[in-house]
Amino acid sequence: MIEKIIDACARNRFLVFAGVLLLVLAGVYALKHIPLDAIPDISDVQVIVYTPWEGRSPDLIEDQVTYPIVSALISAPKVKTVRGLSDFGFSYVYVIFEDDTDIYWARSRVLEYLQQITAKLPEGAAPVLGPDATGVGWVYTYALVDESGRHDLAYLRTLQDWYLRYALASVEGVSEVASVGGFVKQYQINIDPTRLSAYGISIREVIDRVKASNNDVEGRLLEFGGREYMVRGRGYIKSVEDIQSIVVGSKAGTPVLMRDIAQVVLGSDMRRGIVELDGRGEVAGGVIVMRFGENALSVIEAVKAKIEEIRPGLPEGIKIVPTYDRSELIRLSIENLQRTLLEEIVVVSLVVIIFLLHFRSALVPIFALPIAVVIAFIPMFALRISSNIMSLGGIALSIGVLVEASIVMVENGYRRLSEGSDEDRKNSTATIVRSCQQVGRGIFFALVIIIVSFVPVFMLEA
Repeated sequence: MIEKIIDACARNRFLVFAGVLLLVLAGVYALKHIPLDAIPDISDVQVIVYTPWEGRSPDLIEDQVTYPIVSALISAPKVKTVRGLSDFGFSYVYVIFEDDTDIYWARSRVLEYLQQITAKLPEGAAPVLGPDATGVGWVYTYALVDESGRHDLAYLRTLQDWYLRYALASVEGVSEVASVGGFVKQYQINIDPTRLSAYGISIREVIDRVKASNNDVEGRLLEFGGREYMVRGRGYIKSVEDIQSIVVGSKAGTPVLMRDIAQVVLGSDMRRGIVELDGRGEVAGGVIVMRFGENALSVIEAVKAKIEEIRPGLPEGIKIVPTYDRSELIRLSIENLQRTLLEEIVVVSLVVIIFLLHFRSALVPIFALPIAVVIAFIPMFALRISSNIMSLGGIALSIGVLVEASIVMVENGYRRLSEGSDEDRKNSTATIVRSCQQVGRGIFFALVIIIVSFVPVFMLEA
């Protein structure tokens, strides 16, 4: 069988050349479009369900939120594992799917099963899906630094939440822009329990009145003199004074205002962590999370371009300082491995030339080496394997295996021509075919043994 394949290739050299050329072109296309990253993504197909429930203890959240969600999702198709985590004020549920599951199909199934139990969850507990990213999606972080000293941390966090976050989230390939650090502004109502008891008002009544007051009331259209006027009651809270003027009850026909029972201030939400930059003090910032399956290098470059676009619109004295940029690691890793591959190709080529002592014969393994490397990117592209340290390192380690078969064939053919008769040298094509057939079967099984030795590695599971 091997002998017939060698003979057929020798008789159809043009078809073989055309086939190799097509494979090289396909390899070049795959090389240009394959995702680049520094580290391989070996994370599971995972969907995260986040459910906030403010002010509740972990055991209550476990019973009322986490357990019902886990119980519902555990029966979803292709689900391997469901893990729940309950903490103060929130619940996390991690749904792990089988490895071959499409991430967006998995997210749609989770949404479908969540709809069945949302009505059974406590009021105020609304589950939402996490970003469509993986565990290695964290590709870029930055900090907002005020060099002028005129802006506080609350202003920096507001700028991040309402300006930078939305601008960067619009970049192609970005799944989420998470805000970190600073202070989140909020209106705080500090109720005096003594006054509240004196007026006979409950906490629930105060909460309901605040909710009802933070609303616009729409009316109808009135027509006067050929013009239409829209009737509208503006009621959204815009300042501390608006909250202080809310009527929370009455006593003896006299309205009881919020200022009568509580102190209203503009403060910050409770923090459970801080962000500090190089020991110079606290800052606010953001974390860029890449969408599943995207090219990390392309996403980071697009994020940088967007930052340069919005930089002129920042207030005077505020700078965006990058604190983590994976593109530098990607470039260094890829450049290092590319240099190593080039060095190995040069060394192998020199060794082949020296030992064969025939330049034309040495050209066969020399050309076979880069062709084999380029073709290796075709299955990587088809299987969605990124070009990273591990994948390129495997190619670098296999340089010797890539050329040893061609070296054996070329050396055997060169020896047959050198030691053969004049008739053999005249009919060089037939002589070379016979020499290749002589060693072809042994080379084939030697390569098969090497491939089979890697089968247990491919059968390993996460």
